[in-house]
Amino acid sequence: MSRVCSICGKGPMVGNTVSHSIRRVGRRFLPNLHRVQVEVSGRVQRLSVCGKCLKKLKATA
Repeated sequence: MSRVCSICGKGPMVGNTVSHSIRRVGRRFLPNLHRVQVEVSGRVQRLSVCGKCLKKLKATA
């Protein structure tokens, strides 16, 4: 399963973890994905949907 939202296409982003000594180490920020059942064109499918799309009610079962 890829870590991408099925509705908006949001995926992993890259950034840095910064320690107390300001040393930077690369890291990945993963989207807040949930597996939900969504009705798509009359059929119920299971999709990976991010928290923002769930909050906006773009994915309704």
